[in-house]
Amino acid sequence: MISNLESLGWAMQLSFAPILLSRHKSKAGRKNHDVILMFKLLILQQLYNISDEELEYQVNDRLSFMRFLGLSLGDVVPDATSVWLFRKQLRELGLIEALFEQFDSYLRSRGYAAKGGQIVDATLIPVPRQHQRKKDTEQPEQGEIPTGWTEHPKRFEQRDLEARWTKKHGKSYFGYKSHISIDVEYGLIRRYAVTDASVHDSQVLGQLLDDENETDAVGADSAYRSEAIEAVLELLQFESHIHERAYRNHPLTQQQQADNRDCFSTRAKVEHVFGNWIMTMGGKLVRSIGLDAATAHLGLKHLTYNFKRLVCHQAQIAA
Repeated sequence: MISNLESLGWAMQLSFAPILLSRHKSKAGRKNHDVILMFKLLILQQLYNISDEELEYQVNDRLSFMRFLGLSLGDVVPDATSVWLFRKQLRELGLIEALFEQFDSYLRSRGYAAKGGQIVDATLIPVPRQHQRKKDTEQPEQGEIPTGWTEHPKRFEQRDLEARWTKKHGKSYFGYKSHISIDVEYGLIRRYAVTDASVHDSQVLGQLLDDENETDAVGADSAYRSEAIEAVLELLQFESHIHERAYRNHPLTQQQQADNRDCFSTRAKVEHVFGNWIMTMGGKLVRSIGLDAATAHLGLKHLTYNFKRLVCHQAQIAA
């Protein structure tokens, strides 16, 4: 997996160095590590979905990791704290979104413009479950601080007050949602948004629509189907390929079922993204606390997935 991404080293240097170097530099403290090295560490972390501490250990242990980072055996490997601080700085300056958009511009300039229409979907992102009293869960959801927490401020440090519970197929989940839009032609993520798990998929559709796609078709599952959404898509001159939904005492007609089957093979392409996260990128679990940190983590994951997808396309062309 790493060896395939080594071919993108030059692209990282040219595309991302100006953005990464725009960070505020302080003369105080120890010398900062090279920004490209630190950025590669974050990409490496997303490839395997490992913690900062595990990343530090694995880089020191694996020659393949060191080769990807351009380090020799005598070089000093940035520690877990340095990785955490670098990611935090990128998040606070809004540079992760800028890096994602920069790479999307690079893709378009290299002939990978979005085309064939777009498909939107969302997936649940689990975070470590927290065992707490019911009232301690309800009060943060209402914007209140649980009784007694002000006397014990350290409780805040390990409590995710922004993650939420939701149910899917009768099973409860705790965490966030990653909402994405991919283009049909190349399967690259073009837009994304992150919310808590309780937000309905359809509420984020407007943030995901890519008006730069060369085809105006929009595909999605029936969770996005409503009269209001159909009207908005028509107003924005998008062609709806959203699955029809059956209602009580109003089953789908044979024609609607046939239309859904025709759309399914195309819409299923977005599931390949989430399947790739699970099968080859260490799963979807987020270890950070808070919506901002989860958004940063998932922004880097989306960017890393696009790296992998580009390498795959280039390998197919070479073959």
